[in-house]
Amino acid sequence: MDENARLTVRGATVAEYVIAPEIDPRHGPRPFLHPVRTLAGVPVTDALPEDHRWHLGVSVAMQDVAGTNLWGGRTYVRGSGYTWRDDHGRIAHDAWLERADDHIGQRLRWCDPTGATLLTEQRRVAARPVDGRDDAWALDVTYTLAAPMDREIALGSPATNGRPGGAGYGGFFWRAAPGPAEAFTAGAEGEEAVNGSTEPWLAFVGGGAGGPAYTLVFSGLGDGDHWFVRTGIYPGVCVALAFARPLVIAAGGAVRRRHTVLVVDGTLRRDQVEALLGRVG
Repeated sequence: MDENARLTVRGATVAEYVIAPEIDPRHGPRPFLHPVRTLAGVPVTDALPEDHRWHLGVSVAMQDVAGTNLWGGRTYVRGSGYTWRDDHGRIAHDAWLERADDHIGQRLRWCDPTGATLLTEQRRVAARPVDGRDDAWALDVTYTLAAPMDREIALGSPATNGRPGGAGYGGFFWRAAPGPAEAFTAGAEGEEAVNGSTEPWLAFVGGGAGGPAYTLVFSGLGDGDHWFVRTGIYPGVCVALAFARPLVIAAGGAVRRRHTVLVVDGTLRRDQVEALLGRVG
């Protein structure tokens, strides 16, 4: 049986889930969703792009997990900048907990370069229709990261390791499809204004320039999380867990997050986003 999975909404495949990609270890092997599509079939993710080969569709990853790079690419080192190091681990699928046409559940291990387990994770990914809309569906991603009983685990980012400029990425990350993009929240517009913000939702509009437009509406920031957003050098959105300071998981403790992304055909305005969120609840 194919170990990868597909998620469907109203009979249409809206996302494919790759659990064990055979990629360069320096790219941070981990499960990811790609391609993700609107109900009209418009692709809204990218994977292994030339500019950042370690960007893998929709995934959960951190650049610093107790000193291990589980994001991929170069590691930001205080005082030295981005540096290639032999510090890459992998996020490994352990077992399916649930598996259906519209959702999957799994157990994973976050491993250091030797294969030792740093964190265990339980994850659930589900796709559902939006009542009364044939142009929108919702992706729900829930995950719990648990530290071992005998050791706390610190999650960090380039920002917490000294990089300036709001580069606090790491967490639930969505590398969007190539093309022009813009981002806005209820109170701000544009990459510079929304990056680092903590508003309840963030809308990302992609496509255009001759291609079909789409809108992604993200929600689900946890306590201490920030939005990390890029629309210029590449298109992407991250729920950043360590944007300004490390997130420390106590020995035997856990952190839990639940994010919802509305995947919509066409371009939504601010008032339309608010109305759609009110419908979804």
